[in-house]
Amino acid sequence: MIYVTGDTHGEIERFKDPEFKKLGKGDILIICGDFGFIWDNSRSEKASLKKLMSKDYTIAFIDGCHENFDILERMPQRDWNGGKIHYIADNIIHLMRGQIYNIEGKKIFTFGGGHSQDYDFRRSGDKWWAREQPTHEEIMNALENLKKCGNKVDYIITHEPPASLKDCLGVDVFQRIEVHAFFEDVIKTTSYEKWFFGKCHVDKHIPIKFYAVFNNITLLK
Repeated sequence: MIYVTGDTHGEIERFKDPEFKKLGKGDILIICGDFGFIWDNSRSEKASLKKLMSKDYTIAFIDGCHENFDILERMPQRDWNGGKIHYIADNIIHLMRGQIYNIEGKKIFTFGGGHSQDYDFRRSGDKWWAREQPTHEEIMNALENLKKCGNKVDYIITHEPPASLKDCLGVDVFQRIEVHAFFEDVIKTTSYEKWFFGKCHVDKHIPIKFYAVFNNITLLK
């Protein structure tokens, strides 16, 4: 079965939450960005990754705004269920931007990245990467992949929400980036059942098709 949840931010304690007990052998857990376990190659991070590698289920994450892209993009690329991934371990993979995966008979479109709300603070150090923001080339590749499948998928998984949802979420969009306009186009041109995103750190259903996810683990039906 396929499940989806929100940002984990490198917090191994999160995986001890009773919610995770519903996951079993062969299941896939999709994390909507800010996985956070690919950050500094520290001893504690490696220990956490080792614990995650022992899980019976597959952890498949899209990138968010708090990833170390220098490390992430050095991971080997592989093909997986019809799309491209970065391979971390046998059960830990990065779902790349603009890809469409065929999983258990469902088409899942993924598009990570976004804009850090703490950009002004983080840019002065070594903990911010320009690659967090999707490029025009990635957006064009995503549009081409959607066109190839007739602009019809079952689920959309992103980190950022569409900008048009900001009033429903009670948050401000401080900076307009190209991906915001892209998502508005996807809403108009693509057929899909549900759209999940993790950026806002809340669990909230926005009728009819949008789902902000954070702590809850939701079964894709």
